[in-house]
Amino acid sequence: MSETQDEELPALPAGSPEFLPREYVARELIADAVEAIIFHDGERYRLRITTKNKLILTK
Repeated sequence: MSETQDEELPALPAGSPEFLPREYVARELIADAVEAIIFHDGERYRLRITTKNKLILTK
């Protein structure tokens, strides 16, 4: 994210619920599949859990 985009975001009080990031369990996103596809800004990203239980996000 560029500095310009950061400056456009509204300031939120640190205690507000909107300030806290959403949490997801990777295994729930991927479920029984090998990977999950995540779309962001018109691009596809692959989220997968390796055989060594590492989380990998690739474009």
